[in-house]
Amino acid sequence: MNTTKEVAISVYERFQQSVVTYPDNTFLHIPRQATSSYLNDSVNFTYSEMSGKVEELRKLYKKRGYGAGHRVALMLENRAEFFQHFFALNSLGVCVVPVNAEFVVDEISYLLDNSDVSLVILLPLYLEKLQLSLQSIKKTIDTCIVTDIKNLAEAPPLSHAQVRTGVKADATILYTSGTTGKPKGCVLSNEFFFCVGDWYVNIGGHCQLDVGVERMITPLPVFHTNALIWSMMAMIQTGGCLIQLDRFHSSTWWETVRESKATCLHYLGVMPAMLLSLPESDSDCNEQIKFGLGAGVEPDLHARFEERFSFPLIEGWAMTETGSGVCFMTDSDPRHVGKRCMGKALDTMEFVIVDEHKNEVDIGEVGELLVRRKGEEPGFGFFTEYYKNAEATREAWSGGWFHTGDAVKQDKEGSVFFVERIKNIIRRSGENIAAAEVETVLIDHDSVVNCAVAPVPDKIRGEEVAACIVLSDNLESSEEVASKFVNYCLTKLSYFKVPGYIIFVDKLPVTSTQKIQRGQLRQLVTDSLEAGQYFDCRAMKKNIKLS
Repeated sequence: MNTTKEVAISVYERFQQSVVTYPDNTFLHIPRQATSSYLNDSVNFTYSEMSGKVEELRKLYKKRGYGAGHRVALMLENRAEFFQHFFALNSLGVCVVPVNAEFVVDEISYLLDNSDVSLVILLPLYLEKLQLSLQSIKKTIDTCIVTDIKNLAEAPPLSHAQVRTGVKADATILYTSGTTGKPKGCVLSNEFFFCVGDWYVNIGGHCQLDVGVERMITPLPVFHTNALIWSMMAMIQTGGCLIQLDRFHSSTWWETVRESKATCLHYLGVMPAMLLSLPESDSDCNEQIKFGLGAGVEPDLHARFEERFSFPLIEGWAMTETGSGVCFMTDSDPRHVGKRCMGKALDTMEFVIVDEHKNEVDIGEVGELLVRRKGEEPGFGFFTEYYKNAEATREAWSGGWFHTGDAVKQDKEGSVFFVERIKNIIRRSGENIAAAEVETVLIDHDSVVNCAVAPVPDKIRGEEVAACIVLSDNLESSEEVASKFVNYCLTKLSYFKVPGYIIFVDKLPVTSTQKIQRGQLRQLVTDSLEAGQYFDCRAMKKNIKLS
């Protein structure tokens, strides 16, 4: 399909443009270190080879009746099959819903039910978990093991009132934690993908991408916007190679970087911390990498990392909701290394920093960051909506500005610095965890009278989850009781959301209307940790994403 002279209206068409221009360039490389659980070698696809696989699937989905308005969930990990099915479904206007297969049964049930998917494509090893997840859903959802795709059933009739098409069509729904508990589904359009790709191509500075030669390595999951959109679109737009890992392995990271011939990378704050903890080596100097792009590196580690490994960590700011419609990036000097600098605003965006009364604060003062695109379409390049949650969408856009929930400050030269999150979100190893979601699980336990969850600083993972619990009268605080709550949470939540610290208290700081006073809660947690009045349960958390 030759679309080089056409304006692409889908991610599939944008990919096909690169297939025509760079047919023999490698599009996807999955190193042997990331395929060891299912192959004895690496995975490689040129643009042309990937296109051939996509076309086979595209014809099959089309024959079965899939098209605009359908939603299909993919439980395919960070494998080549994910990208093949994504492009094939996107070509027909189908909205793809990536699923974190490490979610527990209840979390998967919620996601599949909320997103209104009609089909799940999955790896065989997740079939039992999926079947358990579907037992509580009172709707029909077909399943198909990826190795049995030729036996795909006919598509069901559409049941959605609104079907967007073309560049505004729903390309994916990604779920992000919110302050009200259950994750919210961010609907992202083809246009959202295009804006990110165009932004990356034009960013320049320290992050300049050379056409046809870049090889970007990422260990991040395809059910998050970073790997699915930022990394993938950057390579598609420049004819580069996406090096997709299964997860982050610190012990083999540099070996993988060298063998894969990576030229740039994406990171989360936890990665520099873990790499700096490794023994120093003569091979630490890595001039092969031009830059790392990410967020959350600990200030006291930033300069140390760059000096030891010989490439810059370019910190920035964006959200799943904002994409590149508005973002900050330290792609040019001064970068203010070690000061949590987000960079300067794009020329295409507007922002204000406001106090709790929505009044703009002075230079140097801390306030909430509000953003929007310049021009007649302030939401251009942003998410389309929170799926089936119009109230949350309106609230996020209150007053014509998108409310980020992040506290920042600005210096006289225009650089913006991250301070903290205003929203009740815990950021652990790159995962956003809603305190309310963890609290909802704990409060359902018969032995919990009341509870509240707060972040605890963690040198490696950024933050850890701490739970303050008021016990019922029939229980006394003990390590055994703390362990019981952690094990209970592990049956209801993904491991990273489970409290790593349990603190038993007689009462919680609340207002006259019984709302948790979050500032006082954080102080309570800090005081309890300093006094040694806590149970450290971090070793019970089943960390299967980092090694």
